[in-house]
Amino acid sequence: MRRIANVFGKLNWGTRACALLALCATMATALPAQIATLTTLHRFCSKSGCADGAQPFAGLVQATSGDLYATTYGSGTNGNYGTVFKITPGGTLTTLHSFNYTDGEGPFAGLVQAANGDLYGTTSSGGANGYYGTVFKITPGGTLTTLYSFCSQTNCTDGAEPYARLVQAANGNFYGTTVGGGVRGGGTVFEITPTGTLTTLHRFNGTD
Repeated sequence: MRRIANVFGKLNWGTRACALLALCATMATALPAQIATLTTLHRFCSKSGCADGAQPFAGLVQATSGDLYATTYGSGTNGNYGTVFKITPGGTLTTLHSFNYTDGEGPFAGLVQAANGDLYGTTSSGGANGYYGTVFKITPGGTLTTLYSFCSQTNCTDGAEPYARLVQAANGNFYGTTVGGGVRGGGTVFEITPTGTLTTLHRFNGTD
């Protein structure tokens, strides 16, 4: 900007006016031709008991089919435990699964589509061991399998409450974190196979 100001300072008033006009025209040409418009594809309800779910905190993931998949933190047909849903790019929503607490509750993170075509995710609470969360897989058609329920070891040394999204590594296994459990409730990093064998890789202890 200082260099431009110095150049302008050396021009006469007529030349300055022409240069300024040319600069404005160039900037106007660079602006978008039109302002993007927003289309609401689906409206979730804001209370418990809504069959299609409520509070979709997680981001969408587009599957190889072109459809989009995600979770809602609350509501569903079984109470206020959350859902997994599919929505087409045109806005047709299908609730694939409503959690029931024993298979998980409160899926906060998004899903990841694995190389085998299934979708994998976590719930922040619920599961076979209570209020500790799960890892699950769900087919694009809606068949859900709970792969692992946290706090299956003494004092939840395997972790508790996985809020983060999973990532599939080159070896085919998934990696994630928990915010609780481990050592003094410091959380963990874990690895889990597509069939549900979990290995705790690290237990945070506060100093790390």
